[in-house]
Amino acid sequence: MSKLKLTFACWNYDRTRALMDGSIQPDGIDLNYLNLPVEETFFRMLRHQEFEMAEMSLSSYTVSMFREPRPFVAIPVFPSRFFRHSCIYVNANAGIREAKDLIGKRVGNPEYQMTAPVWIRGILSDHYGVPVDSVTYYTGGEEEPGRSEKIRLDLPPNIKVKPIGPEQTLSQMLLDGEIDALYTARMPSSFLKGGGKVRRLFEDYEPVERNYFRETGIFPIMHTVALRRDVYEAHPWIAQSMMKALVASQQRSYEDLYETAALKTMLPWLTAHVEQAKREMGDDFWPYGFEKNEATLRTFLRYSYEQGLSRRLLEPRELFAPQTLESFRI
Repeated sequence: MSKLKLTFACWNYDRTRALMDGSIQPDGIDLNYLNLPVEETFFRMLRHQEFEMAEMSLSSYTVSMFREPRPFVAIPVFPSRFFRHSCIYVNANAGIREAKDLIGKRVGNPEYQMTAPVWIRGILSDHYGVPVDSVTYYTGGEEEPGRSEKIRLDLPPNIKVKPIGPEQTLSQMLLDGEIDALYTARMPSSFLKGGGKVRRLFEDYEPVERNYFRETGIFPIMHTVALRRDVYEAHPWIAQSMMKALVASQQRSYEDLYETAALKTMLPWLTAHVEQAKREMGDDFWPYGFEKNEATLRTFLRYSYEQGLSRRLLEPRELFAPQTLESFRI
């Protein structure tokens, strides 16, 4: 019997590479892995549903849950996670010395619904006393003009979001002082080449992020894996097949990171870094699956609701194919 031919769009991650090179095959699936940058994958999947399966912004996926009919269903695999304290950039002349100085300021977000800014806004509100509605948000392209929200938003009136001009970019506006700060996933060019005019809010961010994890136990989830709902409903078994394959691929990456015969990644103290991560976060420091991530997902869903992106407070279980919430035992 021939296998089901499916396309999976995902970036080139160590944790998914075994699916990309074909050394791990999902049960019953002839997988076409498209190695695409995240912005392209998200745009093509959210706007046009071009792929049967794709890496997807957790926030975009959550917003899509309120469409009828729901276009996607996810599995509890998280190819991207990131502590985002390091991703708050400020104009050096904006008078922002600590987080509370952001109140009343002009803040860029490439898209309001983008996952990284959702986490940043939530963390700033919960831990630094910066209410979500205490700033004005400016949205648009970070490095190229013309970017718009991939999903139409219906925000409450207390959330102030304004698009930038058709020829403007957030990176240049930050450098020029037209906005005071930028919450983003990609490091802006004006930080790299701005001669010190753009800096991080948390310049020594690593201990801040470590303390955040010690306090909350949260390693923020950025992306999940979404299946097109029509494909899933026609072949519900693919959710578990992809889940198993992605877990197996991630396990291979865990092993590669701790291989000492020869370093497989160009980090001189990789072994020490892995050992430190295990001490801080446990052996499974990048957990997949529902149970290990339920608390983190619950926090994210609260942020989505508080920030006007979700019409109601979702339960974490609602996000995922039910087949992936439990497994057989021997």
